[in-house]
Amino acid sequence: MENKVRIQDDLYEAVNAEWLETIEIPSDRPSTGAFSILDQEVEKTMMADFEALAAGEKTTDIREVNEAVKLYRKVLDTERRNREGVAPVMPLLHEIAGIDRKEVLNEKAEYLLRNEASLPFICGVETDMMDTSKNSLIIAGPQQILPDTTYYGTESGTQMMEIYKDMAAQALKFTDLTEQQQKQFIEDTVAFDALLAQKVKSQVEWSEYVNCYNPMSVDEVAESLQPFDFKALLHKICGEEIPQIIIAYDPKATKEASFYFNEENLPLYVHWSYVTTLLSKTSMLSEELYAIGTIYRRALMGIEENPSLQKQAYQKASNCFSEPVGLYYGRTYFGEEAKKDVIDMVKKIIEAYKDRMRKNTFLQPETKEKAIAKLSAINIKMGYPDKVRDLYSRMTVNEEDSYYDAMSKIFEVMLEDEIAKLRRPVDRNTWLMPGHMVNACYDPNRNDITFPAAILQKPFYSINQSVSENLGGIGAVIAHEISHAFDNNGAHFDEKGNLFNWWKEEDEQAFKALTADMVKQWDGLPFCGDKVNGELVVSECIADNGGMAVTIQIMHDTKDADFKAYFTNWARVWSNKAKKEYMLLLLKNDVHAPAKLRANIPVRNFPEWYEAFGVTDKDEMYIAPEKRIVIW
Repeated sequence: MENKVRIQDDLYEAVNAEWLETIEIPSDRPSTGAFSILDQEVEKTMMADFEALAAGEKTTDIREVNEAVKLYRKVLDTERRNREGVAPVMPLLHEIAGIDRKEVLNEKAEYLLRNEASLPFICGVETDMMDTSKNSLIIAGPQQILPDTTYYGTESGTQMMEIYKDMAAQALKFTDLTEQQQKQFIEDTVAFDALLAQKVKSQVEWSEYVNCYNPMSVDEVAESLQPFDFKALLHKICGEEIPQIIIAYDPKATKEASFYFNEENLPLYVHWSYVTTLLSKTSMLSEELYAIGTIYRRALMGIEENPSLQKQAYQKASNCFSEPVGLYYGRTYFGEEAKKDVIDMVKKIIEAYKDRMRKNTFLQPETKEKAIAKLSAINIKMGYPDKVRDLYSRMTVNEEDSYYDAMSKIFEVMLEDEIAKLRRPVDRNTWLMPGHMVNACYDPNRNDITFPAAILQKPFYSINQSVSENLGGIGAVIAHEISHAFDNNGAHFDEKGNLFNWWKEEDEQAFKALTADMVKQWDGLPFCGDKVNGELVVSECIADNGGMAVTIQIMHDTKDADFKAYFTNWARVWSNKAKKEYMLLLLKNDVHAPAKLRANIPVRNFPEWYEAFGVTDKDEMYIAPEKRIVIW
């Protein structure tokens, strides 16, 4: 190509230019790219299998997958869904609308919780950060309507809220509210949401998840929520013995929650709960209501149209029965040869990481020993689990139930399982991602890494790719996840996943200074007419930096190492084409930096990049040595 972008000026564009020119974003997605294309291929394969299983043309001995197929059929049963319309959710909406004073709210609290009605707080059961052998009850504020608190009072936020209000207006027409009531409910929903936005965390605050650990006594939480009787609700769902300590993930939202239930704001809460509950249930109702319920999300992301009915059915079934579906995918399509090869790569990366820790220049020997101990303790979850949790054996889909009722019963089982976790130790064998998901993750509370079978394909990995290409692909991704053990959040957890400061004070200060340098390197980078927020993305940037550092070290010990192939495949795995609306949404809310910048910025910190392509200070992909950062 005569006018091809020089790789020395833009690695991402040079590698992906032809692909970017020809690829089309699917009409039912906001973006496409290396991750997304693999996900589409997995989805296409699994949809064909679900269709065959539903038609009796294929069988499986995984009982839970057969239950998933039953749910799949219910989504496809549009004749019944359209006939029922909004009727399945109306009893719940009537209960919400009937709350006219605090006593009635407390009487109905358990019913609201068990039926997934919107409450002005969210509860769940998570691993206790200070003692990862046990589970704890957590509480946080609810999700606000706009993507982040920073949108409120802005022009774009106002525009988004108008779209939301229009969606709500269309949905409310199906209820038995009068036209005047519909307008009032929407007005009050927006007003109550504005109150929430003043209390809940911003995305930048959420990105520092280490700050989520804020223990409060149950009496303190109950006092904060008055006149809502929180302890009475706990007794109803947990029995006589209730948790005495609750972890407030969003302490301000919890401590100031009583504000929502005073005489002035209770009607606002009721109308907010009515509207948001209805909209959350539209996907389980008629086709028309489903389409209405997606208006706001599609506008936020720039999605042209909804997925096909068959795709909707598969997505719902595979989400509800994620572990069994992942087990089915892994057993059917994942090669054991690939699993062994990648596990060997992981072990090699961990050993290289240990070597780098020993040679680290800013850590004291005692801190180095603890970091190496943490690396030695990392558990590797590769491909898919051997079995699924007992939870799924209790999830049964009855043939006579409507789609809505089937989903309600599934939620009831999930809720009971969540409550039961308070009475049993943490299951360290739980996988955070199913086998058919194209992704990977590090869990700081278990100190483990999960690599589902679905991601172990080209361009990330292939037995037929060179070692250099695999290191620039899946190798760098693996090392990225391991690096999360030592990012600005993960570094606060020890080898058992407990929140514990194992750092010498001077080492911690040195690390914080390097973290600040990383924030500075990324903060304000122009993208899509806006700028990167360095504080929001710093943890992922530290992980990208560490992932590249350790795999480059391995490259030096690799026979026939090809750094051009390494950097080229690195750029290829971040290939991405997205709608502008979606790019701007991610820029404000995602802890990951934009894909193009993830391809272009980290490489500039390493001399091997300059040597591989002869990059000089005359080229765009050059930064001065004193500005280059390598943390791990």
